[in-house]
Amino acid sequence: MDNVRQSSDERGEREKKTVAFSSVVAAVFLTGMKLTVGLLTGSLGILAEAAHSGLDLVAAAITYMAVRISGRPPDTEHHYGHGKVENLSALIETLLLLATCAWIIYEAVSRLFFKDVPVEATAWAFAVMVVSIIVDFTRSRALMRAAKKHGSQALEADALHFSTDIWSSCVVIVGLVGIRLGDYLATSHPAAADWLYRADAIAALGVSAIVIYVSYRLGQRTIAVLMDRAPKGMSESLRRAMAGLPGVSEVKKVRIRQSGPSTFVDLTLGVKADTNVERAHGIAAEAENAVHQLVPRSDVMVHVEPCAPDGTGAVETIRGIAAAHGVEVHDIVVREITGRKTLEMHAEVPGDLSVDQAHELVSTVEQSLIRGIAGIHDVVVHIEPGSSESVCQPADESPAAAIQGAIDLLRREYPSIRDCHGVSITSDDRNRLGLSFHCTVSPDLSVAEAHELTTRIEAFLRGRFPELAQILIHVEPHHEA
Repeated sequence: MDNVRQSSDERGEREKKTVAFSSVVAAVFLTGMKLTVGLLTGSLGILAEAAHSGLDLVAAAITYMAVRISGRPPDTEHHYGHGKVENLSALIETLLLLATCAWIIYEAVSRLFFKDVPVEATAWAFAVMVVSIIVDFTRSRALMRAAKKHGSQALEADALHFSTDIWSSCVVIVGLVGIRLGDYLATSHPAAADWLYRADAIAALGVSAIVIYVSYRLGQRTIAVLMDRAPKGMSESLRRAMAGLPGVSEVKKVRIRQSGPSTFVDLTLGVKADTNVERAHGIAAEAENAVHQLVPRSDVMVHVEPCAPDGTGAVETIRGIAAAHGVEVHDIVVREITGRKTLEMHAEVPGDLSVDQAHELVSTVEQSLIRGIAGIHDVVVHIEPGSSESVCQPADESPAAAIQGAIDLLRREYPSIRDCHGVSITSDDRNRLGLSFHCTVSPDLSVAEAHELTTRIEAFLRGRFPELAQILIHVEPHHEA
């Protein structure tokens, strides 16, 4: 799968480079053609178009270089890749457009009010503008198609350049038509002819207005991306999608930034405190897949944090958070010292862990507790080895016999009990006793009644044997042989 995705990415990069290079060739052709005809005819409109196309040539060259650089993979100095180069190139194109517009406006105002420059509206002038419209139309479509396919802002900016050339060329043609009409009306209506002769300069102002408008929109979008502004509506869409995932209790944070064609999404999701690590990882994977469906070209980072459901007590929440990391805790105390709440507790970890490993595990639990429980500033943990099957052994004969004798009395004390068997009495390395046994009862007994029975049995046994640290009673129905 990874090889297929890599091959697809390589094809996409080649396609982007090809369309960008073809735009450079088209810009060279249009700039040379317009400049030649503009100098021969003296048309400011065509010269303005030549300058515009020259700017397109520079922009196309910048786009080509940006596309080549942005395709490089992340390295030790650019952890998020090189996609911002495309956005930076779009900003440079915007500044070049505005500088060109300033020159065109200055020259047009001079020709309108201060100097008279003769213009020839020849057939060549009309021909070059028609050819320009055809070339600009084909290039803008090819660039926009590639920009949408690959999510490239640099290619989209280049497409906007060529598309504005179409409209500005139409404006220049209108100016040339005005000059022809001026020649026709020069004898009968000299005043009207004088203004028609200035139509070329007015057309140049029209070109400038179009370019300024496009530059403003392009610059606005480019700066938004460079400032890591989230795309409009995307954050809300992701929040709704994440909130609908099974196991997600709260969407705590959604952060989005763009870099060239890529979108980076950082999520912090809250899950129930008793969710184990494996399930939390599954929730994160489901969230990542959901983001990829909404934002195809995305790099996703999902952080899962425990959160307490409504009505959960503080102690249960603490135990649930610790259990999510595979750690059992007890002797939980919260102290408030000089306005800061400190959580103190004992944590049981596997006895075969080294001190360094145990400290790292408990430190992870501490950070989760500080994040998951409001008001807790510090956590102090006493690390101790947890009881496990490997460290338990049969209890001493004396207490074991006494406990066995008490179990034999249960049937007399509680008529609902039919039989007690499978008795296991163990002692751990801290001399704590553990008891487990099977208890058969009437099949018609309800679950609530069975639970109440086991609770009374536990109280009965603990009253006689306070040293019992754990009692496990397995209730099963009694069937006559």
